[in-house]
Amino acid sequence: MKNLFLSVAVVLSASASFSQEEKNYLPEAGDWAVGIDATPFLNYAGNLLGGGNSAPAWNALTSQVITGKYFIDANTAYRGSLRLGFLSNSASAMIGDVNAGVVAYPDLPAMVEDNAKFRNMNVTLGFGMEKRRGFGRLQGYYGAELGIGMSSSSASYEYGNAVPLTGVNSANTTDWGQLGQDAWGNDARITENKSGTAFFIGARAFIGAEYFVMPRLAVGGEFGWGLGFGTNGTSSVTMESTDGVGFGTQTVETSNGSGFGIDTDSATGGFGPTGTLRMTFHF
Repeated sequence: MKNLFLSVAVVLSASASFSQEEKNYLPEAGDWAVGIDATPFLNYAGNLLGGGNSAPAWNALTSQVITGKYFIDANTAYRGSLRLGFLSNSASAMIGDVNAGVVAYPDLPAMVEDNAKFRNMNVTLGFGMEKRRGFGRLQGYYGAELGIGMSSSSASYEYGNAVPLTGVNSANTTDWGQLGQDAWGNDARITENKSGTAFFIGARAFIGAEYFVMPRLAVGGEFGWGLGFGTNGTSSVTMESTDGVGFGTQTVETSNGSGFGIDTDSATGGFGPTGTLRMTFHF
């Protein structure tokens, strides 16, 4: 009988220890979590024996979008994603002044300055809810979320030399990849290039699973299905040119469009790549 009681005690102790260990692995109410792309880390581990391994990169699930969760209890979490990107930079270059006279050595030729300014904007916001269930470290989850996003870009150019009647070329205008022809076939240079504002809105349902390989560190993936709608505003290019007699400025609309889809994530977009393996850190 003593041995029986001892065996039962050992089993109960082991069970309690196992339950406590599993609890330490899994998320609890009040926990936060952040997700990243697991692929670089798995590639690194898989190539350890092959040599030529490079350090894994810490990549977002979707380009430059931060994703995270907040657990209101062990089986329910709010999900969010965020990108706020605003970029502005400029460049300048010196080029010969076409109106300057000939100079003699060792004097330097007169120069003028060309300037370029670039702007980009990217905003992505997402919110959803996730429900979980599972056995031990293996956890399945499902839920739904909404997402919106918008982006735009523009570039403007100022030139130190006026457009010569002989035409535009790299000898009198800095070429930032903007030299070309106008609608009449005359040499031209761009003064402004604007992309139309792109806008996206979508909703999706998702299902996935993850396994906690270490306390509060899980590897998993998910699939989603939903609908998305996007528009791309009118893009335009403004250029200045000459026909050898006079000067002119033209603004040409280049593209616009819209689209709607009901499909898996890879088709509706805005929520990240479907089926991607991911790592989630809970804290």
